[in-house]
Amino acid sequence: MKIMNVIRWMALLTVACGIALNAQPKPLAQSALDKAYLEAYLRYSELWIPQVTVKIDDPKPSATMRDFFDVNVHLTYNGSTKDEAYFVSKDGRNIVKGTAYDVTRSPFQTNVEALKTDKQPAFGAAAGAPVTLAVFGDFQCPVCQKEEQDLRKNVPAAFGEKVRVYFYDFPLTSIHPWAMKGSIAARCMYRNSEKAFWDYHDWVYQKQNEITLENLDAKVGEFAKQNKVDVSACMADKSAAAEVEKSMMLGHDLQVSATPTLFINGRKIEGALQWEVLSQLIQIELDHKAAEPKAAATLIPAKAAKEDDKCCVVEIPSLKAKK
Repeated sequence: MKIMNVIRWMALLTVACGIALNAQPKPLAQSALDKAYLEAYLRYSELWIPQVTVKIDDPKPSATMRDFFDVNVHLTYNGSTKDEAYFVSKDGRNIVKGTAYDVTRSPFQTNVEALKTDKQPAFGAAAGAPVTLAVFGDFQCPVCQKEEQDLRKNVPAAFGEKVRVYFYDFPLTSIHPWAMKGSIAARCMYRNSEKAFWDYHDWVYQKQNEITLENLDAKVGEFAKQNKVDVSACMADKSAAAEVEKSMMLGHDLQVSATPTLFINGRKIEGALQWEVLSQLIQIELDHKAAEPKAAATLIPAKAAKEDDKCCVVEIPSLKAKK
């Protein structure tokens, strides 16, 4: 009898413990907050090939998605880089890809706050103009050449004191061998004066087809001598390169992967646009600012990019890209 009682009590205790254990919430076996698991999941869902290197930032509380974290993912392939942004739920169960908006703020407020304009060369209207146009450019990019020439000629003529244009360096070093050094020279010109920067900016785009990695130093030296600026010490100074790299990091934070990329009051426009389209987009922003908050801006679709416009786009290959 004693043995049977012991067995009976052991059985009851086992059942009770089982009920108590089952009452506790089970942890997820797999969590998107685990970087290794998130990388494996995204590699499968996005079809990133094994040769693509993936770096995942630590999650940060999202300003636009309640109960979610912002998680930035950086892809590298053969020297090319691209950045993707995801939202991951705080329980690690759900992943959202896309853009989230807080309707009480500008849909582009995050970009506006990130685009610090101090120490950036600018032309056009004075600071505080209704429209700010931020341009991420590459001095070796032929598509940038045409767009930059359009901006320099047309923005002051068409919009006067209403639009201010800022330039940000974003050399695509994986496909343009002298672009980084060209940007360093530009920063050195800017240290002399803003006029020296814009003179160099216009000159380097005009001479783009004549410049090579081998003759860049000589040509920059000739330009500097003709314009009576001294950049020899600056070109060897690592701090100028650090300024370019800082601009590139900002571009990566804003998921820039092609040049030119423009931000019109924070609205991201990737690739070249015909002036008649770009001018309409600027006018839409001016109208919106004048009527704010009564009317919302409506984006006029850009014309399809020409085949040769794809020269300055960094792409990360996936199985989907294979034909």
